[in-house]
Formats: sequence, C-alpha cells, structure tokens
Amino acid sequence: MAHPLRENSYRLATYTHGGAEPRAGIVVDDEIIDVAAALAGAAAPAMSVLQLLGRWAEIHPRLQHLAREKRRRSTGAAALQVADVRFLAPILYPGNVFCAGANYRDHVTEMSKALNLPPEPDPHELGLKPWHFIKASASCIRGSGELIKLPAYSKKVDWEVEIAVIVGRECRDTSIERAMDFVAGLSIVNDLSARDHLRRPAVPGTSPFHFDWMSQKCFEGALPFGPWICPLDDIDDIGNLGMRLWVNEELMQDSSSANMIFSVAEQIAHLSSRLTLRPGDVIATGTPAGCGAARGVFLKPGDRVSIRVEQVGTLVNEFTN
Repeated sequence: MAHPLRENSYRLATYTHGGAEPRAGIVVDDEIIDVAAALAGAAAPAMSVLQLLGRWAEIHPRLQHLAREKRRRSTGAAALQVADVRFLAPILYPGNVFCAGANYRDHVTEMSKALNLPPEPDPHELGLKPWHFIKASASCIRGSGELIKLPAYSKKVDWEVEIAVIVGRECRDTSIERAMDFVAGLSIVNDLSARDHLRRPAVPGTSPFHFDWMSQKCFEGALPFGPWICPLDDIDDIGNLGMRLWVNEELMQDSSSANMIFSVAEQIAHLSSRLTLRPGDVIATGTPAGCGAARGVFLKPGDRVSIRVEQVGTLVNEFTN
C-alpha cells in the first residue's frame, strides 16, 4: 500500500557527486538538497549525517522546513537530481551497531522446524530480555548499490531483511514508555550471516567457547545499509511495517514488523540499561521467516538481493566472489 508523503517529508542520506567527498543531503521527491549549503551557504564545508544526528532536536525541524519550502518552490537551495548522485551508507560510520537475534515469531518457528526442535515459548513468559550481538561498523557496512564480496571461507552466506532504528538522542536507562523519544528514524539493513561458521568444530558443544560470532557475523561487507534514513515522523505504525526480500526475482521473505517478539521500545530500554546509546547508533531489530538456512539455499556470486520495507525504501546489492 502506498502512503502519500507529507509536505514536510524528506529522507536523510549520505551522497557523493562527481567524485567529491561524501555529504549529508535530504531527498525531496526526485531531488537531493545539500544540507550544509542550504543551512550555512554554498561555501560551507560538508556536513555528515552523524553530525546532524548529534543535533537532531534542533536540525530535524529545520530540515522539515527546507523540504516544505522546496515543495512550495519558495527556496533557493540548490538541488541535484537523485539519478545523478551516488548514495552511500546513510551513516559513515555508526559508533555502535546492535543486532537483535531470534526476535520474530515466524522466524523462530521456521528455524525450530528446520532443526527438529520443539516450538519455542514466548521469551516474555520466561522472564527473558531482548538478546543482541554487535557487528563491526566500518568493516561491515556497505551502501545500497555496492557490490558485496562473499567471504572466501564460507559457502553458506544467508540474507536477513531487518528494520534498522537510528538513535537521535543520548539515551541511558530509559523506560519502555519513553524509549521512542530517542529515535531519529528508520532505515534498512541486510544482516548477512555465514551460517557454516557459527560453531568452532574443534571445540566441544558443551564449551562456553564453542560459538564463533565473529566469523558468522563480522566479515567484510556483512551489513548492507540504506538507502537513507526515514524520520520517525513519517512512519504511520512502526509495529506494522511490511518487509520483503527478493533474491534475484524470487520472493524469499514476506512478513511484517507485527511479528516482532520484543518491540523496538523494549529493545531500546534494554540496551540503554546496559550502556549509553548515542546519536547515530544503529539497532537492527531482527529478521522474519524466509532465510536461506531454513531452505538450504544460500547466496552465490551473481545474485542480486532487493529489500523493501514499507514507508522506508529499497536496499539493493549484488554479490560476487
């Protein structure tokens, strides 16, 4: 279902044009406006998205005003055609990237079946909290349109569509009720996984050192991210966003954020009880059913993965060896 954009809607992006340095811009319809030039003059040095997020409470209303004026044709801010620029990952580079594991009911169900395990109870009933791991930032993050090299050590690289939450205010020990006040917006990530390297084969399964999260989750290019950040104001219902992923032309994942086990607010509250969340931190909130592991199908050179999250955008990457 298409959702009409509000007059002050925009998408926050990192872009480059003609080989110049990366700059923060806002996408308004089919054009992109350079933020530094619009707010501080044509000669102003480039601003980064991370810098803008550090002043989000002040900057966001100004960007909304800029978008509104652009649509009313009452601003002289220079703009480029979206087709003429190259989008990079929206944030170069987040301080922290947190990834939720086992956080969609349909995904937990399919993986239990694939492993011949009994159905998992709702973790809320067991008194459990959200569960996250951390991905490397600069080494893993790639932008939409970038070619991703599959790691030579893995034959089972899997896809995972995820909604990414972008922190917009410093946050420590917040409540679930207040957690969304600290969110700037949403983006998309593909939380790639080398499924054949979760376990260290020479270490007994009973050992606390049996698992190898580094090899499974933190290879070069393991987190395609983009194409931009959609401000939270433009999201009608974060708890009911359609999520789809295609490998080539085949639809693999088709679900909704309504299937989340721990909500975005629950995740933020839990993470903030462990450490301070800072502007620009990214929280990947889990993946639904349809991963390759449940099918016995994995990415191969030449594959093209397209991800669509309702109201947010489309992330596309191709893969090579």
